[in-house]
Amino acid sequence: MTPTTPIFVAGHGGMVGSAIVRRLTERGYARVLVRTRSELDLCDPASTDAWFDRERPEIVFLTAARVGGIRANLEHPAEMIDTNLRIALSVIGAAHRYGVRRLIYFGSGCAYPRDCAQPMREEHILTGPVEPTSAPYAIAKIAGMRLCQAYNAQYGTEYVSLIPSTLYGPNDNFDPDSAHVLSALLSRFHEAAVNGVDRLVVWGSGMPLRELLYVDDLADACLLLANLPSDVLREQLEPSGFMVNVGSGEEVSIAKLACAVRGVVGTDGELVFDRSKPDGTPRKFLDSSRMRGLGWAPQVTLSDGLRRTYQWYLENGPALRRLVQVNGNDGRTRLD
Repeated sequence: MTPTTPIFVAGHGGMVGSAIVRRLTERGYARVLVRTRSELDLCDPASTDAWFDRERPEIVFLTAARVGGIRANLEHPAEMIDTNLRIALSVIGAAHRYGVRRLIYFGSGCAYPRDCAQPMREEHILTGPVEPTSAPYAIAKIAGMRLCQAYNAQYGTEYVSLIPSTLYGPNDNFDPDSAHVLSALLSRFHEAAVNGVDRLVVWGSGMPLRELLYVDDLADACLLLANLPSDVLREQLEPSGFMVNVGSGEEVSIAKLACAVRGVVGTDGELVFDRSKPDGTPRKFLDSSRMRGLGWAPQVTLSDGLRRTYQWYLENGPALRRLVQVNGNDGRTRLD
């Protein structure tokens, strides 16, 4: 990429998209293209085609997705699969038709089998059934990754499927009814501390393990992939079907994570594990050796990332709560 390369960040309002925009801006890329959902509906192929025809982006970061935690997936399975399939078909198809040079598609660790061998390697995708609580979202993401592979195989495109570990950081979804584990814990514990509640409820047993990655580290990986020469990209990623894991390389149990969040928030409330609620996948640990072999490594530790994320939440929390109140339940399962 050069400073004048037209770069489209689809889903720039979400946690991942906004982190990529920050990095691109910091590094002097002057033609970063963004559109809100009201300006461009990525589920509409005709509108998406017309926009690509007019703007002609050369690089696309496809971060737009319908996302949420266990509760959101259980309550909105139809939207999870329908919206994410539509976005993938619309944007990836337009990218091919209008000459996008490289596309970075964002898969998900949910795409791996529930009982996958650990650490999970890219070739383990589709070797077993996925976790039932997130199956509609996972199936849509698998379809998007396979669509990228199909275009690469038939047309020689360079569409990379990036599979991140569980992400967190600024601009995350902090609504406790739909957020992923870390941001849900953070917002719930903060509200408990503010209201003097001494019981901090955590869904499930606390035993599952999660690999957490600060979103700015992911943004660095994205820019590295977008800038790789074609021969290096093909040599390193073609054997994996142009799929690449991006994880921190460190795991933490939900119980230990809850303790760490409690410490950052500064409350001494009692942790209560609600075993009537589902745990989700027992373990999701990525083998990120391919990405590390390209020269990438995470820079932000979990303790530092937690402090940064909580500070961002403190500065933006009131606005976030007003947004949830205005949007209601439909707004909680966000289209990022």
